[in-house]
Amino acid sequence: MAVLDSSDTADILGYPVSRRGLAGDVDQAMAFWRADDGQARYVACANPHSLVVAKGDPLFRDALRNADVLLPDGAGILLASRVLGLGITERVAGTEFFLAVSERANREGGISYFFLGSTGEVLSAIVRRLGADYPDIRVAGTLSPPYKEEFSADDLAAMVDAVNLASPDVLWVGMTAPKQEKLLYQVCERLRVPLVGAIGAVFDFYAGTRKRAPKWVCDLGLEWLPRLLREPRRLWRRNFVSTPVFLWDLGREAMRRGGRQPSA
Repeated sequence: MAVLDSSDTADILGYPVSRRGLAGDVDQAMAFWRADDGQARYVACANPHSLVVAKGDPLFRDALRNADVLLPDGAGILLASRVLGLGITERVAGTEFFLAVSERANREGGISYFFLGSTGEVLSAIVRRLGADYPDIRVAGTLSPPYKEEFSADDLAAMVDAVNLASPDVLWVGMTAPKQEKLLYQVCERLRVPLVGAIGAVFDFYAGTRKRAPKWVCDLGLEWLPRLLREPRRLWRRNFVSTPVFLWDLGREAMRRGGRQPSA
């Protein structure tokens, strides 16, 4: 049985964000896989934009709060941890988590993946690259679901049936947030998969259909900037609306807790 320790999380604006670091989060993910007790456990990512969107979306809010692991994905989460003195010292982005789990799974051997989301073209590219990078991971199946803002009950049932029929060890879901998190929250109890990860744009990054910022840019906490320059119409709200709201909420929380306010 995989055991969760509440001391391994920090309360960031009401969300239990992991402070294990990448290695610890991968250890926890592999513990879920080894438990294989009939209960699906899912990993999601927390960033300033997702926490702001969740304020107005109760289902998304519940999905994040009930994730078995909530990764600190975003420089803003590290800032919040420093301001509130919560001990999160390492950003764990979805890409790094996927690659680190895959490295471990490849060494362990006998682990199978299912990829749910994106397009057939992207899924095919993922399968090809995975076979070259991690030859000891088997792909149990892939599914590109219908493109909709919200899935119907029939859509959800079809996805659950496809995944359960393939019987993978790990299910990776690559859709936009909050669609992927809400989907998992709604169907998790019906999935017969030990480990599930909602990793969004990682599908496109790994397939090579979308370019990720260089590592040094990511290390500086500026991964958002190249993405904003490439897709301003899609991402302007995330950076120019959600970020100020998040900083405002963080300042209020710091004052409430008697901590120091974030510096300029």
